[in-house]
Amino acid sequence: MAYILLIVGFALLIKGADWFVEGASNIAGLLRVPPILVGLTIVAFGTSSPEATVSIIAALEGSADVALGNVIGSNIFNITLVVGITAMLNPLKVESETIRKEIPFTLLASAALLVLMSDMALQGFSSNLITRSDGLIFLLFFAVFMYYVFEIARKSRNNGGEAEQPVNTTWGKNTLFTLLGLAAIIFGGDLVVSNSTEIAYALGMSETLVGLTIVAIGTSLPELVTSITAALKKQSEIALGNIVGSNIFNILFVLGTSSVISPLAVNSKVFTDVVIMIVLTILLLVFSRTHSKVGKGEGAVLAAMYIAYLVYVILRN
Repeated sequence: MAYILLIVGFALLIKGADWFVEGASNIAGLLRVPPILVGLTIVAFGTSSPEATVSIIAALEGSADVALGNVIGSNIFNITLVVGITAMLNPLKVESETIRKEIPFTLLASAALLVLMSDMALQGFSSNLITRSDGLIFLLFFAVFMYYVFEIARKSRNNGGEAEQPVNTTWGKNTLFTLLGLAAIIFGGDLVVSNSTEIAYALGMSETLVGLTIVAIGTSLPELVTSITAALKKQSEIALGNIVGSNIFNILFVLGTSSVISPLAVNSKVFTDVVIMIVLTILLLVFSRTHSKVGKGEGAVLAAMYIAYLVYVILRN
């Protein structure tokens, strides 16, 4: 029964994210918000809403390993498999702002996570913990990122950019879509956390492994679907920005909010995963700087790296 409920939870997460993104994007169009603001916020954060829901619910239920593993696993999945498959379908054009500011900001957020969770090494404490004050630091970083995004939006508007008005769409319909999507995400997230934890115990798996694999992959499916759709529509230049935005959101907002709700104990195994995440982010930056695109060959390398990482994590358990 737990397996069926887990699948139902994932289905609700994916469909809920789809409705949420569609409804919120149309509302942004009705408000005439610049497209770049929609891309960096609603699409990126909308596809990350399952990660946010799962990690926050896990924090409330005291499953720190699931909350932390979900975010780190999702970010690694996004950088490797999502970017990799998208680039293999259609080489990813990378905007100059993404190379100069957004990927380095992701790197900064990842490094901040490594520093803030290293209590034993840096402060001589008896355990590693992402505390409420650490969470507030993440949320302050997130506020800085949001300021940057709104500055881009302001400049875009001043330069004459404006959103396209959605065709045949109404406030009522899109508000309903957005609220239904959010409800499906929250309910689906609760099903995923409770049932994946139950399955983990039944199979003798650790919560960390489940968070890094089953839950992380499940909550990252909206990013994968969105990016593949963008690639097939030859709009791949927006895909990488959305992935980078999602990763920033995951670390700063999701972990920030989760740890403010309940301090997160850090499993020692997770340090290796965070280092891997940082190395992969650097690799993505290097690939992006070559001719301002991620080519098909580079995409294949990233996708292969996820398979290797998955094998490593399973064997490590």
